[in-house]
Amino acid sequence: MSRCETDLPAGSAGSIVNIAAYKFVALDDLEQRRQSLREITAQLKLRGTILLSPEGVNLFLASDRAGIDAFVEYLRSQPEFSDLQVKESLNDYQPFNRMLIKIKEEIIAFGIESVDPLKKSSPKMPAQQLHKWLKEGRPVHLLDTRNEYEIEVGTFANAINPGIDNFRDFPSAVEQLPESMKQEPVVMFCTGGIRCEKAGPFMEQAGFEQVYQLEGGILKYFEECGGDFYDGDCFVFDQRVAVDPQLQETAHTQCYVCQEVVTPEEQESSQYVAGVSCPRCYREPVEMIAERVARKNALLQDVVNPLPGSEPYFNKRPLNVPARFDGQTLLEFLSSWHPQVPTEEWRRKIEASEVVPGARYGRRKRKRKSEVESLPLSVDRVVRGGERFEHLQPGTTEPDVSGSVEIVHDDDQFVVVNKPAPLPLHPSGRFNRNTLQYMLQQIYFPEHPLLVHRLDANTSGVLVLCRKKKVARVVQPQFEQRVVSKVYLARVQGTVSEETFTCEARIAKEAGENGLRLIDENGQEAVTEFETIRSFTNGTTLLRVVPKTGRTNQIRLHLWHLGLPIVGDPAYLPDGQTGSNRTLDTDERPMCLHALEIALHDLDGERRVFRVAEPDWAKSEATQD
Repeated sequence: MSRCETDLPAGSAGSIVNIAAYKFVALDDLEQRRQSLREITAQLKLRGTILLSPEGVNLFLASDRAGIDAFVEYLRSQPEFSDLQVKESLNDYQPFNRMLIKIKEEIIAFGIESVDPLKKSSPKMPAQQLHKWLKEGRPVHLLDTRNEYEIEVGTFANAINPGIDNFRDFPSAVEQLPESMKQEPVVMFCTGGIRCEKAGPFMEQAGFEQVYQLEGGILKYFEECGGDFYDGDCFVFDQRVAVDPQLQETAHTQCYVCQEVVTPEEQESSQYVAGVSCPRCYREPVEMIAERVARKNALLQDVVNPLPGSEPYFNKRPLNVPARFDGQTLLEFLSSWHPQVPTEEWRRKIEASEVVPGARYGRRKRKRKSEVESLPLSVDRVVRGGERFEHLQPGTTEPDVSGSVEIVHDDDQFVVVNKPAPLPLHPSGRFNRNTLQYMLQQIYFPEHPLLVHRLDANTSGVLVLCRKKKVARVVQPQFEQRVVSKVYLARVQGTVSEETFTCEARIAKEAGENGLRLIDENGQEAVTEFETIRSFTNGTTLLRVVPKTGRTNQIRLHLWHLGLPIVGDPAYLPDGQTGSNRTLDTDERPMCLHALEIALHDLDGERRVFRVAEPDWAKSEATQD
């Protein structure tokens, strides 16, 4: 037996009253109306949404009974809203997070100027009359004017689904309806009736002769007639997501990611993870990572074209004083800390106020006016450990680097990059913006992926960064404990006869002349294993390299020590000679050292292996195109 026949009361004994209402009426002074509504809704502690426009009002609100009744009375006290019709339902919690009052061009966007409900609307059919027609089996077309995702939650039996994703698409959907329908009765419906106020007149303009609007929409039908001739539930635009024919909240929810409705059955699926995915938007992890990597690489291309350091900019570089320089003069400190810059050049910079005081380490303290140092600073000023200066470099442009950076993996724990060469990892010397760290910051901000190991500017290959500090705290000790395995490719000058060999020469703890580390029998333990892969006709050899320890420049230094210097290495040269450990120019022959693979354990203890492609110089006779 239907509700309209038994006159059962709508709703439940919930303490929160939900109302939906709309009215097409000419309105002016919209900003003043909005302010008045803000005051009354705040006073009554209402939440929800009110849309105001020159064509009327549309609202969805919730509060306790006293607040709702007072608000409805307030609205109806105004002549233009005296006959406002309200649809109610009850539940046990506030379904809205806040109160929004917006001014829009239309209270329901349609975009057809010739359709104006203020001038003309289609005949309205009361819910009980539609129920009577359906019970009698009268021939009638039921046309659902809602969007596809709403219809999937529920609709009238045998209703026509126009297959639209936006109400603005309704006119084109009407064009696809059979011509015969234009002479037959059509009852259109939506959630509360507002969309039909525009859909109906449009259909009449399109030649449909017997168009009716279900008065009050599905919610009014539920209130008066229950669920007779209706399959499923009704989508609503608040946290309840859907209500059943008794106007009670259902177990439906909405996916945070794709906004699709998720049924109770779909919530049982392993593909449903609240706030992460649902069966509609779920992607296999490999697919999701591939999509994320593609997006990041597209952003990265915008960053490196042109290179960020190629345009002149005002550069401010920190000069932090290590404890060992405490008590030296400013000129002595700068000359010792950055010996690549001549002492007289540092003198000139100090006297030209290109070196200025900076903030101290730790919490910054505002200096009193009497404590502010005058400029220029004295070259004889005594510096203290932990003190900070700034090197001002206006109009800075940086040397070119390789912009062929590629992100090869991106998940919740790691960002993995195939680093080209030459490209420094972080700001130092001549490089600030033309560094991998700066480039990644542009696409990951406000995140700051953390470097947990290093590659020389001239070394290419796989580099792992951690997304969070908690991941870095797990990964970084693995390098110290030697549980991270790394594989490199190196092309060396010379022909190697052994299939495998090892170097265990110890390496000096500190850099020596020209800033290079050298072999030192009293130095740190260092072990590198080598395997011969291929010999080339030009007298070079391709090696597979596995460092068992992680000393600075270990692979390069061990190969140089063995008389097999790496092709293109600017520091460790043939015949036991040394050069400078500088960043190569982009037009120079590359240094043929490439990090091919790295394996470590993630936050869950799972072993992760990341590998990148071999460089061209590892596959062809030539070491440079």
